[in-house]
Amino acid sequence: MPINRKATATWSGTGKEGSGHVTTTSGALSSTPHSFLTRFVSEDGRAGTNPEELVAAAHASCFTMKLSFVLNAAGFTADRLDCTATVTMDKVGDGMGVVGIHLDLTGSVPGIDAAKFQACAEDAKANCPISQLLRSVPITLSASLA
Repeated sequence: MPINRKATATWSGTGKEGSGHVTTTSGALSSTPHSFLTRFVSEDGRAGTNPEELVAAAHASCFTMKLSFVLNAAGFTADRLDCTATVTMDKVGDGMGVVGIHLDLTGSVPGIDAAKFQACAEDAKANCPISQLLRSVPITLSASLA
């Protein structure tokens, strides 16, 4: 059975001077502002969000959840998994584009050794649904045990 998730974005004005809002069905985002400013100038998140930040959040959350399933299948349960996903944009042709994503993972997993943790993390990186969606760009991973 398919699972559908929705978000709605609005935009008014030009690309540089305009602005919009993003809302998710869950309410996690509710009329959250986005604009040229929040995307390219004020990247601290105080003025609103941007698509790359939302992709990073989706990837980090999907990856850690998938990793918990991979670890469980291997006989381990994580006390904690912390992942920061960094989506990198750079000049591509005449514009900007996403050129890579890096997952920086630290885990606390009782009884696992570093090699097994790395193997499980690589499995999760390759097989989480958001990684599968984003395969058009290089996805790198740094994994370490706390």
